[in-house]
Amino acid sequence: MSTSLTDPRAIVSLHLGRMDYDRAWALQRRVQQRLIDAKLSTPPALLPNVLLTVEHPPVFTIGKSGDTAHLLASQTELSNQGATFVETDRGGDITFHGPGQLVGYPILDLDHFFADIGRYLRTLESVIIRTCESYGINAGRVAKRTGVWVDSGSPEERKICAMGIRCSRRVTMHGFALNMNTELEFYDSIIPCGISDREVTSIARELGQSVDEDECRERVVGFFGESFGTTITKADSLEKLFERLSNAET
Repeated sequence: MSTSLTDPRAIVSLHLGRMDYDRAWALQRRVQQRLIDAKLSTPPALLPNVLLTVEHPPVFTIGKSGDTAHLLASQTELSNQGATFVETDRGGDITFHGPGQLVGYPILDLDHFFADIGRYLRTLESVIIRTCESYGINAGRVAKRTGVWVDSGSPEERKICAMGIRCSRRVTMHGFALNMNTELEFYDSIIPCGISDREVTSIARELGQSVDEDECRERVVGFFGESFGTTITKADSLEKLFERLSNAET
C-alpha cells in the first residue's frame, strides 16, 4: 500500500475535534470542489483524497429525500435539548449527531476506487463492521437498509451506524455516524432514518461501559485505510490539510 500523495488512492486524514455541523458541511463542500476542479482541469491535476472526522454539538439532520414528519420534536423542544435541525443535501432520512459520536466525511474521487456507488457504501459499512467486531460486537448489514446493525437478521437487530452520502462528478461527501458513547435519548425525538420498528444502539451500550473515543477513531481510520487499499497519512490542522492539497497541485 502506498503513502505517496501522488498516488491516486492517497488519503489524507484530519480530525476536526468538535465543530458545528454547518461549518463542517461548508468545509466538505470546499474540499470536494477542489478535487472536482482538479480532475476537470487541463491537464487534470491529481489531489489526495480526504477523510475528515469530527464530533458535532447536538444536531438533527435530514437528507434531501427525507420526511420531516420523522422529526417528532418541536423547535422549542429541540432548543430545550440544546439541539438544532438542519436540512442537508445528502441522501437518506433523518438522523442525530452529537457528543460521543464519531462522524466521518470521506471526500474521495471514486474514479480511483470503485465503478459503482453501491460498492462504495458496502465498503464504508465494512469499515464500521470491522471496528465493531474489534470490540467483540456482532455487527453486520441488513438488506435494503444502508448502515451497520448489531445482531443483524434477528428480531433484536439495532442500528449502531447511520450513513448518507452525496456524490458530484463522482467525488463523494457526507458519510457515516458511528455511535460510541452517544446519549441515545436524543433519538427519542425522531424516527431514526425513517425506521420505526428498530432501536438505535452504541458501542458503549453494547459493552456496558464507555469506550475511549480517541482509540475508537484510530481503529476506524486504520480499518478505513485497509478497506480502501491504501495507507492514510494525517494532517494536524486545516492549514496543513490545504497545504498538502496545494503541494499536490504544483
